[in-house]
Amino acid sequence: MSSSHFTFSIYILTFALFLQTIFGASPLFHFCSSSENFTTNDPYESNLKKLLGNLYYQTPLLGFGLGSVGSYPYQTNGLALCRGDVETTDCKTCVNEASNKIHKLCPYSKGAIIWYDNCLVKYLNKDFFGQIDNQNKFYMWNLRNVSDPTTFNEKTRKLLSLLAKEASVTPKLYAVGELELGESKKLYVGPMH
Repeated sequence: MSSSHFTFSIYILTFALFLQTIFGASPLFHFCSSSENFTTNDPYESNLKKLLGNLYYQTPLLGFGLGSVGSYPYQTNGLALCRGDVETTDCKTCVNEASNKIHKLCPYSKGAIIWYDNCLVKYLNKDFFGQIDNQNKFYMWNLRNVSDPTTFNEKTRKLLSLLAKEASVTPKLYAVGELELGESKKLYVGPMH
């Protein structure tokens, strides 16, 4: 590769990263999860803004933050979570982008959740802490076929079990791994960019 071609490639890559930083990433999915709404200048709105601001400052340190602002009937509860391999600055950027975007997508909803590749943000006018959320979910499908689903599922369970144990002793509760599936095929768990 010639020096000028290499330099041009570096410029293109830098420009692409610059554009992604300026325009931000797009959300993967979102729900306006509450049928209840608030109005402009409602105390809930100011509590929500304070909560999202708190999450912006709290979350990047450990990759997870939660909190409540206000009291009934204007209390808002929320959490933010960044992927375990995301750097502090990228986590902060993602939580900020998610907070701004969900407010635009669900402007007066008392409950919403938004997923990005690097983070998620959720808020609700009811206490949901410590509860499994079986209502708000979405799926991303891998369109490739598995030649031996039984073996694949068995190896996947084994790897996920191993990684769950490994993650349980790390500060961010995070682990990644890979497993050989066969001839030049691997199973990756976690973000492999």
